[in-house]
Amino acid sequence: MIFSKRSRYGIRALIDLARNAENGSMQLNEVADRNSISVKYLEQIFAALRKAGIIKSIKGPQGGYLLARPPKDIRAADIIVALDGSYFLDSEEVQGDGKGETNVSVVQREIIEPVNELAGHFFNSLTLEKLAECAKEQEEALQNMYYI
Repeated sequence: MIFSKRSRYGIRALIDLARNAENGSMQLNEVADRNSISVKYLEQIFAALRKAGIIKSIKGPQGGYLLARPPKDIRAADIIVALDGSYFLDSEEVQGDGKGETNVSVVQREIIEPVNELAGHFFNSLTLEKLAECAKEQEEALQNMYYI
């Protein structure tokens, strides 16, 4: 299981797009600045997200990027698969002469398969809409804090 910087940055940028959706398309450099991500790196991330149908781009002076689907229809699983290929632990395989096959089977059955099942359920039930709501709530809570 890899939760790469690429996926982390991609999710942050998509939260930004979801929270600013009412403003129409967003310029890449604006999204990059607000999220402290290199424009060049975000271009690569957005290319993969566009290819996966998660975002779309509009060309021209008033162009930019916007979500291709409503945030409620974009799952964390979709994003991670588009950027990293998978979020599952690799299957355990018997090496060489087959010794330790029982132990390999136990690791596969008792660790890898349950973790993959939980990860699949978690990432498929977590939507971009939920992440954007959490970000909004956290921002509002920070704005309401008073310091002495």
